[in-house]
Amino acid sequence: MSRSFIARNPSILWFLASLAVFTLVITVLSEGFGIGLIPTAFVKTLGKTLCLCLVAVAMDLIWGYTGILSLGHMAFFAVGGYMTGMWLMYARTEEIVVQALASGPIPATPEEVAQGVTTQIFGVVGGSDLPAIWSFAHSAWLQLPLVLIVPGLLALVFGWLAFRARVNGVYLSILTQAMTLALALYLFQNDSGLRGNNGLSGLQNLPGLGHVSQATTSILFFLASAMLLALGYVLAAFVISGKFGSALRGIRDDEQRLRFLGYPVEGYKLFIFTLTAMIAAIAGAFYYPQAGIINPAELAPIASIYLAVWVAIGGRGRLYGAVIGAAFVSLLSSWFTGGMAPSIPLGFYTIHWVDWWTVLLGLSFVAVTLFAPKGIGGLFDRLAHIATPARHGAALGPNDGALQEKEAQE
Repeated sequence: MSRSFIARNPSILWFLASLAVFTLVITVLSEGFGIGLIPTAFVKTLGKTLCLCLVAVAMDLIWGYTGILSLGHMAFFAVGGYMTGMWLMYARTEEIVVQALASGPIPATPEEVAQGVTTQIFGVVGGSDLPAIWSFAHSAWLQLPLVLIVPGLLALVFGWLAFRARVNGVYLSILTQAMTLALALYLFQNDSGLRGNNGLSGLQNLPGLGHVSQATTSILFFLASAMLLALGYVLAAFVISGKFGSALRGIRDDEQRLRFLGYPVEGYKLFIFTLTAMIAAIAGAFYYPQAGIINPAELAPIASIYLAVWVAIGGRGRLYGAVIGAAFVSLLSSWFTGGMAPSIPLGFYTIHWVDWWTVLLGLSFVAVTLFAPKGIGGLFDRLAHIATPARHGAALGPNDGALQEKEAQE
């Protein structure tokens, strides 16, 4: 009798229980719903960190389990944020315009309200007409589905072209980075329809909830982010289990052998590339309302490189490792770059961690790669006594996790 999905993946229960306890403790200690020991700013940082953990899970699916090093997934993350930000900015601006016009001698017409919203949003870039891409921004029911549709279509088209041409390895990584750079350069233009370098701002103000304090709003987003991370983690664990997950590992370990066995390798890769892009977009859709602003700088290729570093430090090929790596590096980055880390005077030079954080991060990545290739997650494996299978004979694939000669004969 086959065991249930949860029985085959006990780490899911441990992860969900840990996340639930963490969420409860933060909520009780917060200013919004609790006793006020944790400031609202830090609650927002934790909420954003949970969103980064979700996109790290997506990165681990595509890189750690399928072997595709994508350096463009933070582009999908940002696109999801833009889709949400368009609705938030339009709806909030509409509220402000309606209140301003209400003091007039006669009621404002819908056309006057729409023109006022357009002027408020695009006057800063010299625009007077609402761009076509904002056609659905007035309605949450029309705009929010684009969080999945737009990044999903972008990933589907890009992936179909790349995988159909059988672009692999470093060449695919360069292509994904080029896609990210091209998208960022386009959004920097004022005529892109997304306010160019100014980006979208005021996203922390939820329409219709102007009377709700930021302390309460931050907890609501924090709880939503925790729920999304839990759902995303379970979904990822389900994807990598069973025969489908074995096929993904087969692509990672020896793609040619899997293709010779008759598996539609390109189809598997296209599916996982599109799925992880949509997961990243959902994470971005909840991240940027907590950040309050989004601009094209968020699509810089370096952001996707950071994402790969998080997963590597946490331990790729382990979903919990991706979460640990993203949370650890993100919170440490906030501490170092937020001015909380004390400077170190050396007499001839003073180390300011705001300037040296990226160097420290790079050295950490090199150290983990050389001395702890299993990352932080490998330490948890040791504590849980999860042993690596004994490998004997010649390798039948390029990866350490590939089937070995003796195992194939058993």
